[in-house]
Amino acid sequence: MTHPLTEINHRLGGIAYGGDYNPEQWPRDIWHEDVRLMREAGVNLVTLGVFSWSRIQPRPGAYDWSLHDEVLDLLHAHGIAVDLATPTAAPPPWFTRQHPEARPVTASGTRLAPGSRQVFCPSSPAYAEAADAVVTELAARYADHPAVALWHVHNEWGNHNALCYCDVSADAFRSWLHERYKNLETLNEAWGTDFWSQRYADWEEIEPPRDTTAFRNPGQELDYRRFSSDALLQRHRSEVAVLRRITPHLPITTNVMGTLEKKIDGHAFATECDLVSIDHYLPAADPDGHIDLALNADLARGMAGGRPWMLMEHSTSAVNWQPVNVAKQPGETRRNSLTHLARGADAVMFFQWRQSRAGAEKWHSAMLPHGGTDSRVWKETSALGAELASLQEVTGTRVRSDLALLFDWHNWWALELQARPSGEFRYLDAVRDWYEALWSQNITCDLVAPGTDLTSYRAVVAPALYLLSEQDAAHLSDYVERGGHLAVGCFSGVVDEYDRMWQGSHPGALREVLGLVVDEYLPLRPHERVRLEDGTHVRQWTERVEPRGCATYLRFADAADGGPARGGPAITRHAFGNGTAWYAAARLPAPSLQALLRALSDEAGIAPVIPASAGVEAVRRIGDRESYLFLINHTEESVRVPVVGEELGTAEIRNGEAVVPPGGAVVIRETAAPVSPHPKRTFT
Repeated sequence: MTHPLTEINHRLGGIAYGGDYNPEQWPRDIWHEDVRLMREAGVNLVTLGVFSWSRIQPRPGAYDWSLHDEVLDLLHAHGIAVDLATPTAAPPPWFTRQHPEARPVTASGTRLAPGSRQVFCPSSPAYAEAADAVVTELAARYADHPAVALWHVHNEWGNHNALCYCDVSADAFRSWLHERYKNLETLNEAWGTDFWSQRYADWEEIEPPRDTTAFRNPGQELDYRRFSSDALLQRHRSEVAVLRRITPHLPITTNVMGTLEKKIDGHAFATECDLVSIDHYLPAADPDGHIDLALNADLARGMAGGRPWMLMEHSTSAVNWQPVNVAKQPGETRRNSLTHLARGADAVMFFQWRQSRAGAEKWHSAMLPHGGTDSRVWKETSALGAELASLQEVTGTRVRSDLALLFDWHNWWALELQARPSGEFRYLDAVRDWYEALWSQNITCDLVAPGTDLTSYRAVVAPALYLLSEQDAAHLSDYVERGGHLAVGCFSGVVDEYDRMWQGSHPGALREVLGLVVDEYLPLRPHERVRLEDGTHVRQWTERVEPRGCATYLRFADAADGGPARGGPAITRHAFGNGTAWYAAARLPAPSLQALLRALSDEAGIAPVIPASAGVEAVRRIGDRESYLFLINHTEESVRVPVVGEELGTAEIRNGEAVVPPGGAVVIRETAAPVSPHPKRTFT
C-alpha cells in the first residue's frame, strides 16, 4: 500500500515544499502577489487556516467562508495544494466570553485570561462541542475541494495548555483513574498512599496535584501527566473521527513537537495519524544545535515506523520566542533542510510563508521576510525550492538503521519529578549524550518507544530508562537472550510504571540481564569531578556497582580522585543468553561513551555510514534499486569523502571523492546499493 505522503508527493510532482499561509493577515491584493511568488520559489504545498477560527466563525452559529473559498480557489488555480488545518488551537473571543469556565487553571489556582492561543481546558465540554462543530462545518464545506491534499489537525497539541487544574479537569481525572484502576484499593497501592496518610476512601477525595505544602505524591503527579496527555489525545481523536466520517479519502496528520514538548506523549499522537509530522526549531544557545536537529529527525522517523515523514515547521532564520533569537548564517537553512531530508523527511515546510506585520510572531522569520525579494532569506528560499525539485527522485526511499535508541515521554516525566537523587540529572541531557556519541561516529539510529518490536535491530541503547514496566523489562531481556545487544545508561530500571521501587537491589527490573546490582546511587555536587581509568572525568552522577556475573570494561580510578565508587566498575558487559548487555554506571564523558558505543556496535556488527570525520554528518537513504548518500559538512573547511556514485543536485565529484564545501551539503546517487558487511537479520 502506497504511503499517503508518497501519494501527495506524486500529486505535487516532487518533494512537498512550502509553509504556513495566513492570508487573513493581509489585504486581498497581496494574495495574488503571494501565489506568484510561491510559484517562483518552488512552493507546491501550503498549510492554511491554522488560526482562522475567529474569521470563519465570527459569532456562535454564524459561518463566513468567503476568505477560505477565495484563497483555496486561488491556490488551486496556481497549482498549489493545501494542507487544510482545523482551527481549534485558537478559540475566538466570543467563545471565552461565553464560556469563561473553559479557560485553563494553573496549579496555583489562577484562571488564565484570553488573548493568546490554546486558551482552553482540554477537558472542557463546552470547548469539545464548539471544536467538533467547527471541524464538522469545515470538513463538509471543503470535502471535495481539489486544492485540499490532507488535513492538519489542531496545532502543536498541548504546547501551552497541557496541564489544567480546574474542577472540570479534576472530575475528568477521577473518571480517568476509575477507568485505569477500577477500584480504590488498586489505586492506593499504586500511589503508595499510606505514606503521609494520603489513603483515599472515596473517589471524590482525589484532587489534581495542585500546589501544596511540600512534595506532591509522585505516583499521583505521574498519572496526572498521563491523564493530561490523554485528555488532549481524546480531543485529537474526536476531530479525527469527524474528518474520517466526512472525508475518508483525505489523509490526516498533526504537528507534534519532538523534544520541544515535554507535556504530551508524542508516540501516542503519532499512532493516531496517517502520516507523522514534526516541528523543529534550533536552540540558538546551542552551538551544536544541528545535533539536536538530527536527533529530532530520527525521532520523527522512529515515530513513523521508518516510513516517510513530514517536516511541518522549521525556520528560515531567527525565531521569536527564545531569550536571544539568533539569525541563521548564510547556507544554514539549506543545510538544516537537507539534514531533515537525509533522515527520512519527504516534505520540507516552514513557519511561515510571509512574515507577519503585527502580532506576537512578527519577529519570527519566514520564507518571504519583511525585506521582500531583495533579501538574503528570500534568495536562499527560492534556491532551496529549485534544489529540492532536482532531488525529487529521493522521495519514497528509506533510512535503514540497525540500532534503536529508546526514547520515552513517560520516563521524561518520571525522572524529573520532585525529590529525585539529583535535580541536575535531566532526561534530555542523558539522551543527547548518547545520541551525540552515535552521531559523531556516523552510526544511524531510530528513536523508538519502549515496547517497540526490536527484532530487526542488531543493537538497542537506553540512555535513561529510570521507569520500566515488568512487561518492557521482560521485552528487553528476551531481546538480549535471543541474540540482541543492549547498552543501558545509569539510573535505569529503578522503578515500575507507577514510580514504585522495584523490590530488592537496584536496578530491579534489569538486575538479571545486566548481571549486576547497584549498591548505592552516588550523585555528585555541581563542582565535583571523578576520574576514570582512561583519564577522562565524570560529572554529575556515579554509582557503586557490584558484579553478579558481568565483566568490568572500565573502572573508576583507584585513587582519591576516583570518587565515592573509586576502583569500582564504571562500564560493564554481561553475556546473557545469545546476546550481551552493557551498563554505564555514570554519566560518562564523551570519549568514554563513544568507546562504549563503538564496542557495542562492533560486537553487533554495525558499521558507520562512512568512517567518522569530525563535523561531517553522513546518512544514507535506500530505495529498491538505488541509494543516496547525504554528506553534511558542519565545519569551516572543505572536506573530501570517497564515494562511488554520480552527482545529484549541486554535488561535485572529483577523482572518486565528493567535495563538500564549508557549511555545505551534497547528495550522491550511489551507482550500486551498499552492501553491509553484516547483513541484517531477525533474531529468533
